[in-house]
Amino acid sequence: MKRLLLLFFSVFSILQAKAQFPIGGASTRVTVVGKVSATIVDSLSNKPVDYASTSLVRISDNKAINGAVSDEKGKIAIQNVSPGKYKLTIGFIGYTTKVLTVTTTPERPDLNLGTIKLVGTSNNLAEVTVTGQKALVETKIDKLVYNAEQDVTVAGGNASDVMRKVPMLSVDIDGNVSLRGSSQVRVLINGKPSGTMANSVADALKMIPAEQIKTVEVITSPSAKYDAEGSGGIINIITKKKTAQGVSGAVNLSAGTRQNNGNFSLNTRQGRLGVTSNVGVQYAIPQDTRVELLNENYNLNTTLQQSGTTKSKRWGGNGNVGVDYDINNYNSLSTSLKYNRFETGNDGVLGVLSRAGNNQSSFARESNSEAAMSNFDWTADYRRTSKREGEEFSVSGQASFGRNVNDFVTRYVYPNTAAMEIIGDNTGKNNEYTLQSDYTYPFSKSVILETGLKGISRNIESKYQDTEQDFDYGQDVAAAYGVISFKLAKKLSFKGGLRAEYTNINGTAGSTLDFKNDYFNLFPSAIVSQAFSQRTTLKLSYNRRMQRPSLFYLNPFLDETDPENKRQGNPALNPELTDVLELGYSTFIKGSMINASVFYRNTQDVIESVFYPGQKLTSYFNVGTSKSYGFNTFASYNPLPKWTLMGNLSLNSYEVMNPTTNESTGVYANYTVFMRSAIGFTGGWNTEIFGVYNGARRSFQGTTGAMAFYGGALKKDIMKKKATIGVNVFNVFARDLHIETRNESAEFLQTTNIYYPIRSFGVNFSYNFGKINFNAPPKKKSIKNDDLKQGEQQMGGQMGGAGQG
Repeated sequence: MKRLLLLFFSVFSILQAKAQFPIGGASTRVTVVGKVSATIVDSLSNKPVDYASTSLVRISDNKAINGAVSDEKGKIAIQNVSPGKYKLTIGFIGYTTKVLTVTTTPERPDLNLGTIKLVGTSNNLAEVTVTGQKALVETKIDKLVYNAEQDVTVAGGNASDVMRKVPMLSVDIDGNVSLRGSSQVRVLINGKPSGTMANSVADALKMIPAEQIKTVEVITSPSAKYDAEGSGGIINIITKKKTAQGVSGAVNLSAGTRQNNGNFSLNTRQGRLGVTSNVGVQYAIPQDTRVELLNENYNLNTTLQQSGTTKSKRWGGNGNVGVDYDINNYNSLSTSLKYNRFETGNDGVLGVLSRAGNNQSSFARESNSEAAMSNFDWTADYRRTSKREGEEFSVSGQASFGRNVNDFVTRYVYPNTAAMEIIGDNTGKNNEYTLQSDYTYPFSKSVILETGLKGISRNIESKYQDTEQDFDYGQDVAAAYGVISFKLAKKLSFKGGLRAEYTNINGTAGSTLDFKNDYFNLFPSAIVSQAFSQRTTLKLSYNRRMQRPSLFYLNPFLDETDPENKRQGNPALNPELTDVLELGYSTFIKGSMINASVFYRNTQDVIESVFYPGQKLTSYFNVGTSKSYGFNTFASYNPLPKWTLMGNLSLNSYEVMNPTTNESTGVYANYTVFMRSAIGFTGGWNTEIFGVYNGARRSFQGTTGAMAFYGGALKKDIMKKKATIGVNVFNVFARDLHIETRNESAEFLQTTNIYYPIRSFGVNFSYNFGKINFNAPPKKKSIKNDDLKQGEQQMGGQMGGAGQG
């Protein structure tokens, strides 16, 4: 760790010296700044025009200073405007662009332009009434953006429910996320990780109410600026935040047969100081889940059948508070505190029928498991810009403290015999410290250099009832990167870079395993983009990524909730290394959008679960090398101005070659289909139906059966659009969703049939109060720890995976 910190601060000093603009407040001249405000309306109807874009350009040097987007009342407020003469440009689809000259002075830094009327274009006036609705899906050069706040069917659900509807993503019933067939993805919240993710992404996603989510960004070709982790890509969930002057807030309540949520947020901004806060709770109503398990060992000629029901429970709470302060026009500080707690449990009774040759016996297995996870995150960020547009220097720090408890009790109840009981408990902590610095320098508008350094120190401790199984794991990561982007031609752009990461690992597991490992890797990335027009783009990208195993895969705790299907981590795992080549195309044609991509992915040291019938144990190993080909197609179409149809198809091949045996799993196809229809009516009514079908998915030893999800929602704006009320339904035609997982070889057969109670009905209500303004300040730099492979399923010792989705 000392070497890591020394390396970081040495290079940090060099980077700081090369920034070539003052950091200390003493040498910074504090400039009087103000704002330019106005109200944008339609020239014919005098109705507000929301989502109109405005930009302010300084006339003296023709440089863009700031911009804003009008809110639902047509109001804009462009902040941090120094005294001077500017050109204000206002534009929106269906209207003629308007340009005004404005002047602010030190004596009058704030300028209100009053009402500005936009004139509709002659060939597009019929569409003016619907263009204020932001598109549900947007494509950008390096990512796809799903605007969840525009989706009326997400109310009452959680982040897992939202993810099921995002193009290119698929989510299984436990909430595990895959991107284009790869589970090696990194999930961030507002660009930052949470210690909860180190245990299980599925559980962490269930802690986020859907109503809190603003957008979901899917990044398939991350540049070298991002951590090398996440070989399948990066998913960034952006939550709703208010940045208005004054006080604003929101209340969201959802009640239903499957899940109940409550959330309250309060935000205030006075001058340069802003405070945001949020608190939320959730509770899932326990329901019976039918479970059928089968284990056959061909070598021993034994069969074990288990069938019965389990009842799952789940509840959680979270809260956060953040403070940001603009010291002056070029310097800003921000900090935040976040805490969450999540608890799950399962109680079940299964009847067991055991056969060994001609002998047969029957008994009952009773089980109870409890899991609790809590996490506290503290972040602090400093950001400095300069008079050179685009130049930026930032320093960020984060400390994360996670705690988890897993307990289980299993009782075998035999006829006329005393019951046998197995007890297990595991308590652990996961502490993580991060320091990061980034610097961006624009040589010109088209040539931009990005550099940065990062250091991460992790320590995981896991204690057991049996002290001989204690696990102590340390991991230090040091990284540096450089990225440059420039124009190769007028419409041909390039962005490429190189990231270097050094990882040092040491730890002990019990009294027999003491391990130490370190490795150094280089991660190149490149993307070439050709713009054929403002609406049509073709891009070719390459990047190399890594997937380090997280606590879920490493923890050697032996979970014996079901002694016939035990589970244990493997601390000796190597990281995965992946090379990805992708060709993508996107175009907009008369209100319709098409986004398509094809890719090739090569992964070494693939981490997957392996079942050993002789030990009745599932653990994790580097099973081999995977070569995968695939494509994704997303399209949206508007048959009528307020009617939107969209669909997504993802397909990829699956094959793993084991280098030890030189045997292949064979080539299989994994695919996902998504369809959606949404209609808006006059009077503030909105309705939507959707359907998702995940085809059967192949794994190293077996297959997980297909899954279908579908639902609908109806929402009404009330109280002058300050509030909404709605109803939603999910899988209404069947109470249960049947999922079969089948693992087999020449030695054994293992099947798990789960009948999840998934049908649900719900109502939801949301209310916004205070002054609402969508004009956000410049985005703050932040920590992005995206370097750990996450758990495949939720923790907590569920009976054969019998947790409730």
